[in-house]
Amino acid sequence: MAVNGRPDAVVVGAGPNGLAGALRLAAAGLRVQVVEHASRPGGGMRTEELMRPGYRHDVCSIVHPMAAASPFFQEFDLASRGVRLVHPEVCYAHPLDGGRASVSRRSLEETADGLGPDGPAYRQLFGPLVEHGQDVVDYFLTSRLRRLPTRSVGAVTRFALNALPNIRWLAHRYFQTDGARALIAGAAAHGMLDLSRPLTAGLGLVLGMTAHHGGWPLIEGGSQNLADAMVTAIEQQGGEVVTGHTVTDLREFDGVPVVLLDTTPRAFVDMAGDRVHEGYRRWVSRYKHGPGVFKIDWILSEPVPWANPEVRRAGTIHVAGTLEETMAGESAPAAGRDTDRPYVLAVQPTVVDPTRAPAGGHVFWAYVHVPHGSDVDVTGAIEAQIERFAPGFRDTIVERATKNAPQMQAWNPNHVGGDISNGEASLLQMLARPVPRWNTYKTPVPGTYLASAATPPGPAVHGMCGDNAARVALREVFGLRHVPPLRPAPSTA
Repeated sequence: MAVNGRPDAVVVGAGPNGLAGALRLAAAGLRVQVVEHASRPGGGMRTEELMRPGYRHDVCSIVHPMAAASPFFQEFDLASRGVRLVHPEVCYAHPLDGGRASVSRRSLEETADGLGPDGPAYRQLFGPLVEHGQDVVDYFLTSRLRRLPTRSVGAVTRFALNALPNIRWLAHRYFQTDGARALIAGAAAHGMLDLSRPLTAGLGLVLGMTAHHGGWPLIEGGSQNLADAMVTAIEQQGGEVVTGHTVTDLREFDGVPVVLLDTTPRAFVDMAGDRVHEGYRRWVSRYKHGPGVFKIDWILSEPVPWANPEVRRAGTIHVAGTLEETMAGESAPAAGRDTDRPYVLAVQPTVVDPTRAPAGGHVFWAYVHVPHGSDVDVTGAIEAQIERFAPGFRDTIVERATKNAPQMQAWNPNHVGGDISNGEASLLQMLARPVPRWNTYKTPVPGTYLASAATPPGPAVHGMCGDNAARVALREVFGLRHVPPLRPAPSTA
């Protein structure tokens, strides 16, 4: 691989965390090189024309509540980089039988009003979180590195107490109707965990709160636009992003002061070889990956004909039925079983972003959780579940493209067994991610740091794993106690 001079830092992996780490290092004046094995940067943020020209499909990440709330991306200033967040009228919806549905809007009050007798309880649960929304998000994403403001100690403490149990406990503690219970369970199921496990209540709370805090936006034109903006910013600071190069041995970077790895823990151990002691290697061997995903992208002749008209205005739809059905749909893949009524996480991008398709065209996105590494085709179960709440859906399908769990891993090696979270987001693994040590970014190889979603704060497009790792590297390697802010976008005036 040709390198134009010796870099001060190398980042392996051009996903959102790797690119975020590279930008933080570049802001400190380091000459940064990002190395990516794929032909395009972006990791899970890549957008592709999978079937027909002009139809743009986000292969993995598509809706970005955590990017909208992330301290890193707020500092990066998306608007100044030409990245436009587009917000659907309804953040997410949860259809129920009989043409009913529960919906979450940007407005806490409007969401509570739509939940009937559970409206007051919804305000009681989410009101304090929304009031201290940014502090709650900041603590959730950066708690190991930054102090919590005194003004929000009460709200975060209350969040933590409600977050530790499972979602059934939270739903039954606060709500009486199947609509409100299903709404919060659908958000919690993003975590790819058996919903009877601890911490699933916290997933529902955080994602439910972000709908009212920063929304659940999409990126106009596709998630690739965010990755491309980050690459451009790196290049504007003298860095470079090299694609199509697979790193197999960390000795390739001997002499480089800092190496950040937006990879799996196992990939690091393999690249490091005998530089990793046996204790660390054993801990990595115990690091658990969760269920995989089976993904479908569709081209449709018209919008999905949901029975409930409010669902037609939603960006994200949790297609699963009641709380009990949602929990059953998630317990099956966690136990290594298939189900004919899965929890379907669906997104209709062209409802809010017509640039994703030619005039009059529509794209639709969905995945389900499946047993780890499963190669079973579950297209029929997914489409039957959607048809249940949108009669006539199958008649709108023009073309589809699918990826099973092994194919998702082939597309992105960080998705081991189809696990798009780079490791199970269980209570234990969120406390010790990926190994039980205080500084989980630091590895046994001097100057080398893990910066992927396998480190705190875990999965989602927020950039904080990479940013946190870069901050640790700047402190430990270069002695920088005060990390420089990200450089602003060049003026176009």
